[in-house]
Amino acid sequence: MRVLMIGGSGVISSACASLAVRRGFEVSVLNRAVRTACPGTRQLTADVHDEASVAGALEGTSWDVVVDFLAYGPADVERALRLFRGRAGQYFLISSASAYQRPVRHYRVTEETPLENAFWEYSRAKIAAEQVLTNACKASKFPGVIIRPSLTYGQTQFTLPVNSWARSYTAVDRMRSGRPVIIPGDGSSLWTITHNTDFAKGLVGLFGQERAIGEAFHITSDEVLTWNQYYEAVARAAGVGAPNFVHIASDFLIACAPEMIGTLLGDKAVSVVMDNSKIKRFVPEFACTTPYAVGIAQTMAWFDADPARRLIDPAANDLYDRILGAYQAGLDAAKSLLRP
Repeated sequence: MRVLMIGGSGVISSACASLAVRRGFEVSVLNRAVRTACPGTRQLTADVHDEASVAGALEGTSWDVVVDFLAYGPADVERALRLFRGRAGQYFLISSASAYQRPVRHYRVTEETPLENAFWEYSRAKIAAEQVLTNACKASKFPGVIIRPSLTYGQTQFTLPVNSWARSYTAVDRMRSGRPVIIPGDGSSLWTITHNTDFAKGLVGLFGQERAIGEAFHITSDEVLTWNQYYEAVARAAGVGAPNFVHIASDFLIACAPEMIGTLLGDKAVSVVMDNSKIKRFVPEFACTTPYAVGIAQTMAWFDADPARRLIDPAANDLYDRILGAYQAGLDAAKSLLRP
């Protein structure tokens, strides 16, 4: 089976490429070749936003499976339709579970949950991208499949709702140095975080399944923990026995840093439990086998193996310190006002 992955070097896509190679598929990755490709894959180099460049790199090729990890809006899917119509047996759009209704009206999310997100432009763009693909599937039988990952991590990423994404060791450094670490809300919201190798089992299991065409799936772990439990697991993996956690309401965080509205109110501020019944019907062997405590310990070991990996985000640290200062000032002012 000939598989093309557009992207192929990110947290999710690298795990999917690796599993596909191990299962004997002929895997090519198309990207700008900024990062090292997964061993066993063929590198195709092009800027995905330059359609002529991509067309040149793909000239004369056809694929059983195309997986697009770099489609973020309708224009990206429209470009894919032009590039792959008649040249792909399946086209997988990697969307996002944040496209689901926020706030949810039922804690259990299925593929039938409405798609609407008033808080996050990223999610609305994914919804629009899905609509373009759905229309093409209905109008011209384009072989599209929609995949919605939720928060997914691997050995190179600490996934916490208030942390630097580009330099995710920042939160761990704060824990290890005794600095306060922010948990949104009271930390009791339920969430699901999935290891990238587990996500890969669901995605790769759909390769070649004609009955998956025209369908949408989310692929997540069945493990459901509170944000407090996720932060505590990171602290344990870091060897921090008494972390300095501070709970701050999401509304307060957003008032201080409006850019957080998408990732909090648009995604992680409320409880969300994903129902994986559909992916299990299509891929009966799908099972997530990496509990968060185990996976995050592996992540910690990867960072600790090389000090050069433990990068800190000074701007994020400064923002968190200023938010914490404002929060403490507010507490002091409230105490003075209400308990003179």
